[in-house]
Amino acid sequence: MKISVIIPVRNEASSIGELLKSLKNQTRLPAEIVITDTGSTDETVKIVEGFDAGEFPIHLIRTAHGMPGRGRNLGAARAENEWLAFIDAGVLPSERWLETLARPVKDSGTVDIVYGSFEPITDTLFEECAAIAFVPPPENVDGNKMRTRSIASALMRKSVWHDVGGFPEDLRSAEDLLFMDKIEAAGFKVAHAPEAKVRWSIQPTLWKTFSRFVSYSRSNIRAGLWAQWQGPIFRRYGMLLLLAVVALFLGRDWLPIEWLFVVLLWLVMMLARSVVAIRRNSECYPAGLGRNFARLAWLVAILVVIDMAAIVGTLQWVFSDRSYSTAARSGT
Repeated sequence: MKISVIIPVRNEASSIGELLKSLKNQTRLPAEIVITDTGSTDETVKIVEGFDAGEFPIHLIRTAHGMPGRGRNLGAARAENEWLAFIDAGVLPSERWLETLARPVKDSGTVDIVYGSFEPITDTLFEECAAIAFVPPPENVDGNKMRTRSIASALMRKSVWHDVGGFPEDLRSAEDLLFMDKIEAAGFKVAHAPEAKVRWSIQPTLWKTFSRFVSYSRSNIRAGLWAQWQGPIFRRYGMLLLLAVVALFLGRDWLPIEWLFVVLLWLVMMLARSVVAIRRNSECYPAGLGRNFARLAWLVAILVVIDMAAIVGTLQWVFSDRSYSTAARSGT
């Protein structure tokens, strides 16, 4: 069983070297690594070209432009082996990642795809709260607790990638969700490997979190997934806006008691969402009362930032991306 590891990269000079070292030190070595660089302007290409992998070849594909889906598709097409392991720059696999990812295939010859698990890196209180806010907690899968369905820790037959038509190539994010949904709809046999973990770095500040989620928001709409994320956010804030308009007509002062009620209702809503997030993650991030109070302040701030990013990204799509897509379809 020979495995090709597929990695899309763009401006990953800070992380690609550590990822390659981790793959070189795996208990089961890949047969090859295929890296697609989609237009890096930093030292990414230089680091890849200068890396001594030792026992396995590294193939570097360079293209001027492209999204992660195109990077993965080019890498998968170039791969020489039947089995493809997908991973991303910015994550670090455990030493036995590839070995444990391949184990279900060895145990059952009928498995088509194996999903490993992932863990966010939470070295600071902010990163811990960010993980609590938007990273799904582990769930029971075949009797094991794990986070699953991540393309950053996945092994599949090359024929699976081919049969579902590969990854969408016009999305900055959510292309992996659409790809995995196509796999599920096609009825391929899926197995899970809880011990095949990769560690994933979270954005370390509120501003970087906001910028990343604005991008996610725009891609989410292009992927047709607006109702799953932005829809509930717009309904909540639409209700608050309606109450604010009512307060404007009922109040006689610049700061009527009705407006204070709307603000208080919004704050209660954010606190309630934060408490639910803490309780949902109580097993993987246990803490005492004092730390949970400290988490509340950060969680409210992070959830507000994510909400605002979802709204800003949606507006950018409406006033920019949508008109561009319409023009592209019409050929003007």
